[in-house]
Amino acid sequence: MYFFREKMVGPVRPQLVLFGSSIVQLSFSNEGWGATLATLYARKDAPIQPSLVIVYFGGNDSVHPHPSGLGPHVPLPEYIENMRKIAMHLKTLSEKTRLIFLSAPPVNEEQIREALSDKLGKPNRTNESCRIYSEACLELCRDLDIKAIDLWTAIQKRDDWLTECFTDGIHLSSEGSKIVVEEITKVLTEAEWEPNLHWKSLPAEFGEDSPYDPVSPDGKATVNVSELCFGRNIQWE
Repeated sequence: MYFFREKMVGPVRPQLVLFGSSIVQLSFSNEGWGATLATLYARKDAPIQPSLVIVYFGGNDSVHPHPSGLGPHVPLPEYIENMRKIAMHLKTLSEKTRLIFLSAPPVNEEQIREALSDKLGKPNRTNESCRIYSEACLELCRDLDIKAIDLWTAIQKRDDWLTECFTDGIHLSSEGSKIVVEEITKVLTEAEWEPNLHWKSLPAEFGEDSPYDPVSPDGKATVNVSELCFGRNIQWE
């Protein structure tokens, strides 16, 4: 589980929790979606502190069972029940706790064989099994009235997804992570949540204009740095 919350003098900022497997772990490297969200939400706060939990499980669960009985495979009914238990627990945390579930993304089977066969042996993860677990997650979320993102479909909408969206056939490249951020931002834009959790709706802490801010290129005004994302070309809506 990964979470980010900055604390300074003044109100405590919203806490965003990312809960999942290595897709979440690696989202903070390689210009990943976790790092991008952390950048977007830097210096943001709200009068009533909301909380957002983003949950991802399914890719490891969907691998085919190994004859030895070892390995990460989780039978589909058990996976669904586990996800239901996670959802019901998170729903009890607070009336202001908001949830977004990410379904299992697709995989590039050929790239997995090339990148990981020497480490993991014969690949037993297929794009079709990811689809089955993705659809199961989405159906559960519909039943429980939870916001969900169909990553399996969203990533494959890109024509070059097989070559550009993964680092090893499983984990997401910076291009794959851009799709995840776009889909999360879309949910935050459309969700009728009070308070609104979209990063642009949250005021920047100590965000007042100041004559001590950097001078703009035209030399006639200053630039409010509280709304800038340094070090990243981020233009999410």
